[in-house]
Amino acid sequence: MAIKKYKPVTPGRRFMSVTDFSELTCSEPERSLLTPLRGKGGRNNLGRITSRHRGGGHARRYRVIDFKRSKEGVLGKVATIEYDPNRSAFIALVHFADGEKRYILWPVGLKVGDNVVTSDQADIQPGNCMHLSAVPLGTSVHNVELQIGRGGQMCRAAGTYAQVMAKEGEYVLLRLPSGELRNVHKNCHASIGQVGNTTHENVAWGKAGRSRWKGVRPQSRGTAMNPIDHPHGGGEGRTKGGRHPVTPWGKPTKGYKTRSKKKPSSRFIVKRRTK
Repeated sequence: MAIKKYKPVTPGRRFMSVTDFSELTCSEPERSLLTPLRGKGGRNNLGRITSRHRGGGHARRYRVIDFKRSKEGVLGKVATIEYDPNRSAFIALVHFADGEKRYILWPVGLKVGDNVVTSDQADIQPGNCMHLSAVPLGTSVHNVELQIGRGGQMCRAAGTYAQVMAKEGEYVLLRLPSGELRNVHKNCHASIGQVGNTTHENVAWGKAGRSRWKGVRPQSRGTAMNPIDHPHGGGEGRTKGGRHPVTPWGKPTKGYKTRSKKKPSSRFIVKRRTK
């Protein structure tokens, strides 16, 4: 997958780059796997803004992705590789032997015509899915479950993967993209390989308008405001405010701690991503 750059015919084009999409084989999605996606504009069920700086953007339809990979032992053949506007990764349409069609995350190396299957006896090939207990040490996996049967929750973004480091008792030790070492139960499913579209992180939006296409609205820095408008505002010259970053209403910008004290999932973390 390559990055395509443009001639600087306009100021916006000068720094813009896009993925060349050479891996894609189809431009129209499977209609039976589409659902409507209504824009929320960052508002909750009362119509109040709970997530600021969102709104507008191009209309999208949601592609139903099979994160659970629950068709045990049923062979599927990759029919197409497609773009998904709702995620950074590409998706693959799989036609199963029993006639059902499902979308899965497209891993690096999976081609049209390849077979995929969910089975602990499957080959260690990109796109196959199995329990972590059946995955050899050192293997790269993605779409990893955190709770048995809930479906993949980790390593779903473009270019991400976790590595199987060790197995001990009921748990398998994974090294996550952040560098964190975490235990996951051996009966959780994971898909083999690295998520495709690995060059996504190198794409430059190039202009503010492209953020608007994504549904991201402009925002002003608190330090650029007056004291009446924001806790970070005011001061002679540029200042950092001398406090932890907060919202205009004085709440922590990144939220309060929400991890449960009764049954924290941190007990599964062997080594944190932070030093």
